[in-house]
Amino acid sequence: MSVEKAAKKVTGATEVAGTAGEGASRGAPEDGAAARSAGQVKKAAPAKRAAATAVKKAAPAKRAAATAVKKTAVKKTAVAKKAAAAKPPREESRTALVRRARRIDRELAEVYPYAHPELDFENPFQLLVATVLSAQTTDLRVNQTTPALFAKYPTPEDLAAADPEEVEEILRPTGFFRAKTRSVIGLSKALSEEFGGEVPGRLEDLVKLPGVGRKTAFVVLGNAFGHPGLTVDTHFQRLVHRWRWTAEKDPDKIEAAVGALFPKSDWTMLSHHVIFHGRRICHARKPACGACPLAPLCPAYGEGETDPEKAKKLLKYEKGGFPGQRLKPPQAYLDAGGIPAPPLGAG
Repeated sequence: MSVEKAAKKVTGATEVAGTAGEGASRGAPEDGAAARSAGQVKKAAPAKRAAATAVKKAAPAKRAAATAVKKTAVKKTAVAKKAAAAKPPREESRTALVRRARRIDRELAEVYPYAHPELDFENPFQLLVATVLSAQTTDLRVNQTTPALFAKYPTPEDLAAADPEEVEEILRPTGFFRAKTRSVIGLSKALSEEFGGEVPGRLEDLVKLPGVGRKTAFVVLGNAFGHPGLTVDTHFQRLVHRWRWTAEKDPDKIEAAVGALFPKSDWTMLSHHVIFHGRRICHARKPACGACPLAPLCPAYGEGETDPEKAKKLLKYEKGGFPGQRLKPPQAYLDAGGIPAPPLGAG
């Protein structure tokens, strides 16, 4: 019952009591009518308390609703900021794009003066096999696996004549080991039969080998033969898109678009710089924006964690104080504070 209804009831009761008193044949005392009126008022009191309680209970719901509205507004603002960051910058001239891209690479060269291929190898054959094995796994896992492989099959001729089941067992830790076994045995046979057991130093020859595409070929050409090439892997693709160097999605088109921004002589080291940065700071899911030295130059700044302290916790490998991916890294990496990776089974 509302307070207003209770009050009306009290008033009505009082009027009825008064009328009854006046019409009584023997004249009831006035104090009896007053008592009845007081009783009606007393009955109305619980209704007032109930109304007050209802108002009090409604307060938390109002506060919760206000909080929900506030959270929704904050979320919409965050989404709007992310959408704004994802938008390409205002129309950029070709000259401005080239200058910006090269400045980013110069910054990366200062951050990663020790950048290098993160696969352990001693000759072109080992690098070729290791690169094929690196598909769908980490370089660390490959580096932990290849010592046993090359100890048993040191040459293309040895691997070409290997028992597939024995090779599969060695390659099991790298994942997709059956397909990879077919590829490395197949390319070893091709090297033995068509190239005298030597890895060719030409792109057109490398891509004919089983399991070898342009990315793998450029890794080998750039790091085993010194021929410039861009390694368009998943890290490279992600970062050049975030930096708005190109909107192309196809790896071959990305290679052409980015290659046109730099002198050919810079391609191999550019690949190392970009891939190092993608693995250590500019991650796919949680980029450490707040700890990124490229933040002032990055159109995608804000897609990841911007708080400096929280961002530092996202850093990987030597940037985060952890071992790298190579069991036998270059001396420059060790001199910069890098730590060798542990062998298979050591953690």
